[in-house]
Amino acid sequence: MKLGTINFMGVRNVAFALTMILTLIALGSWFTKGLNFGLDFTGGSQIELSYERPADLGQVREQLAAAGYGDAVVQSFGATTDVVVRLQGDDPQLGNKVAAALQAANGGNPLKVKKVEYVGPAVGEELRDQGGLGMLLALGGILVYVGFRFQWKFAVGAILSLVHDVVVTMGILSFFQITFDLTVLAAVLAIIGYSLNDTIVVFDRVRENFRVLRKASLIENINISTTQTLLRTMVTSLSTLLAIAALLLFAGDNLWGFSIALFVGVLAGTYSSIYIANVVLIWLSLTTEDLIPPVVEDAADGRP
Repeated sequence: MKLGTINFMGVRNVAFALTMILTLIALGSWFTKGLNFGLDFTGGSQIELSYERPADLGQVREQLAAAGYGDAVVQSFGATTDVVVRLQGDDPQLGNKVAAALQAANGGNPLKVKKVEYVGPAVGEELRDQGGLGMLLALGGILVYVGFRFQWKFAVGAILSLVHDVVVTMGILSFFQITFDLTVLAAVLAIIGYSLNDTIVVFDRVRENFRVLRKASLIENINISTTQTLLRTMVTSLSTLLAIAALLLFAGDNLWGFSIALFVGVLAGTYSSIYIANVVLIWLSLTTEDLIPPVVEDAADGRP
């Protein structure tokens, strides 16, 4: 092994044990607690309000609780005078009733209703099914893409690492009961693309080093390739995490779930690119022969 090469695969068994523990915990939370689906998927009403002066969210919550809507979600929406109220229910007039209750309980800060939206449960269920189908189609497309660009063993490694990232992210969302809406679904799909990009960079270097490091074993090749791409991986991950941290701190409640999902997904994607995708190549015993295109024999000429 070259001087300065980090022995990533030396701890692959420990990493695998950690992976299994995290995955089992995530799956356990997912199946026992379930996801906290937002209005986009369950159906309900969303009311956008505009106050004359900065709104006191605590007071708005108290007014809603007094009116019998204690389970409503109250958030700032843009300016300090704008408030959005979300409430689950299958009554199309629920939004208008909530708005009327707030206007009746006005505590000296006049308000006006900007918009009332209702999402029916049938629409929410359709969105949920389409979101799950979209995720499966994304994983299937990636499997085909990596299989054609590299080789089927690389494709298996890439898919398993992406499944790990999605499962861990969804498990944490489930464990902390963070609202899962369309923005969080978009974050999960973004995680798939981000993690794949990391994995492809490492796979490209592994494939190149098979030609350069002819005497190196597969484990040595992976260690050297991962070390060579480590700086790029760290810079990309850290810069992405800094941007997400800014969203967590300053974007407000509307993007909280989106930011958390991205933050967890980037961490999981960086880890899985090294300790899942690469380890699968070792399990499947990738060799130089696997990367040699098959020889197409010329058809026999039957002419005399």
